[in-house]
Amino acid sequence: MDSFVVGRERMVAEHIAARGIRDEQVLDAMRRVPREEFVRPSSRSVAYEDHPLPISHGQTISQPYIVALTVEAAHIDSSSRVLDIGTGSGYAAAVLAEIAADVVTIERHPSLADGAREVLDRLGYANVTVVTGDGTLGWPDGAPYDAIVVAAAAPRIPDPWLQELADGGRLVMPIGKPGLGQSLKRITLGPDRDPRFEDLGGVTFVPLIGAFGTEPDRFGG
Repeated sequence: MDSFVVGRERMVAEHIAARGIRDEQVLDAMRRVPREEFVRPSSRSVAYEDHPLPISHGQTISQPYIVALTVEAAHIDSSSRVLDIGTGSGYAAAVLAEIAADVVTIERHPSLADGAREVLDRLGYANVTVVTGDGTLGWPDGAPYDAIVVAAAAPRIPDPWLQELADGGRLVMPIGKPGLGQSLKRITLGPDRDPRFEDLGGVTFVPLIGAFGTEPDRFGG
């Protein structure tokens, strides 16, 4: 059996299912997505270890368990339309695309967006649209979204995301400032569109950059 297939099976059994992820759709998605395709060539041998790995522009591909936890918390299914903030290498978008009907993923670094688009296209993820831009503004052209998932931390929720979330929709994001403690939160919009917060545990993410982020987007100007 291919060593990467063995690695994926071990990752799911030891690092994801064993830590409490129960959604079979999520577990199956994590088994199917070839994480080795989304990392640097020098990191392929450790693609299925349960820790983040560096990509370019000071960004990382998230720890597999955190990807699984986030996707499970978003409560998506085969009819869901999902907005993914912070494409990075495209790995989380691929996991989401294994379950959801459509995924829009936003990346502020053009070269990262181009790289993710190439890999996702090559692997046949036709239900993913990669957008280059300020993720804190969301993507109103695709709204409303059943779920929004975020791979960067901010002290508060950007207003555009709540506006683009469907009634009853779920937003899963790390809230907090770098170095001062962050928690992964699930925010659900009730019938009156008041957000309900649930704490999913402590995490460590890079800061959210952009108009509604922790700091301005110096890369984009």
